[in-house]
Amino acid sequence: MSAAEAPHPGAPSGNRPPGRAAAGLSGAARAYRPALRAGVRIGPPLLRGPRTVHLIRHPVSGAAFEVGPKEHFVISRLDGTRTLDDVVAAYAERFRLRLPEEQWTRLLGLLGSRGLLDGSPDPEPPEPPPARTGTFLKGSRRTVADAHATTGRLHRTLRPLLRPWVQLPLVAAVAVMSAAVLATPSALLDGVPELASRPWALLPFALFLWCSIGLHELAHGVAARHYGGTVSEIGVRWRFPAVIMYCRVDDYLFLPGLRAKLVVAAAGAYVNLLLLLPFAVWWALLDPDGAARPVLAGVLWIGVVQALSNLVPLPPLDGYRMLGHAAGAARLAPETRTYLSLRRRGRRAVAAYSPRARRLYAGYAAAATALVLLAAGGLASVTVLLLLR
Repeated sequence: MSAAEAPHPGAPSGNRPPGRAAAGLSGAARAYRPALRAGVRIGPPLLRGPRTVHLIRHPVSGAAFEVGPKEHFVISRLDGTRTLDDVVAAYAERFRLRLPEEQWTRLLGLLGSRGLLDGSPDPEPPEPPPARTGTFLKGSRRTVADAHATTGRLHRTLRPLLRPWVQLPLVAAVAVMSAAVLATPSALLDGVPELASRPWALLPFALFLWCSIGLHELAHGVAARHYGGTVSEIGVRWRFPAVIMYCRVDDYLFLPGLRAKLVVAAAGAYVNLLLLLPFAVWWALLDPDGAARPVLAGVLWIGVVQALSNLVPLPPLDGYRMLGHAAGAARLAPETRTYLSLRRRGRRAVAAYSPRARRLYAGYAAAATALVLLAAGGLASVTVLLLLR
């Protein structure tokens, strides 16, 4: 909920300035220097439909709400050193408008009621989610009592391996492996049918892929911990008969900088590719006529395609999140659908959208359509090639 649209809940409790909201503030109230409580996190600007918004997150409850650019400008200056007059002067210089005292009081009231001001009480804590939700056919269950502590221990153990001098050679190895596998037609045309015809190899490989999905999720959590994020939950989801692991990072959007968000989003696919490196070395060292080489080629081709497919920018894949972070946009796919629906009514219906928003949503619609058609065509071509072998 935007602060500009919120009803006036009254002056904030704790460290509350006396005064009159409608008739003007007293001298004591004008000298009041409000400050955000320690740990409040303010997110970067995000395009959401025709609006630009910022997310603000409570450090204790984890509750978050949206504000517009003007509210963000004021809130980001509540550091305990500025009075109303200081903020009004800065606001006028930035927006060429005077900040009304009523809006100042209303904004402080909203922040105080949400427990975001220094000295204000915490809001009522949310009810803890149940350990298990859903039914036998569809649901989820937490499997770790303290997900944040668990990923923290993993991060401490793996931290020496996260240094650049270790990761750069691994990234290069993963890139070379992926290019080599995808550029080898025999990995698809001979390897995949060979793997599918050998149950003694196919069943262990299927188990390997299932375990790699779990490690994929843990990689997101460890990467988030590396950048100071909070992992709230680790568990399993099922859509009968499939059962997969999940790892939830609560403050993902508040991680510092674009690089952190991109690394966390890409960490799962990267780990999936790292797990294939031993198979790639084995495949490269085998005699070209070795009996196991086609099977390993099939393993590598399926594994590489499965890992890289997570980087495709379509929901709910990791590549979709990465594109949203890079573009500075929230809910890219739903907002694109909304934009296209409005655009069909004519230009006036999308007059509130900025030129950048129009280019982004129209471009994503075209790119997503092309990706879906390309994927469908590629799948059909692969199926035909395999059937004709």
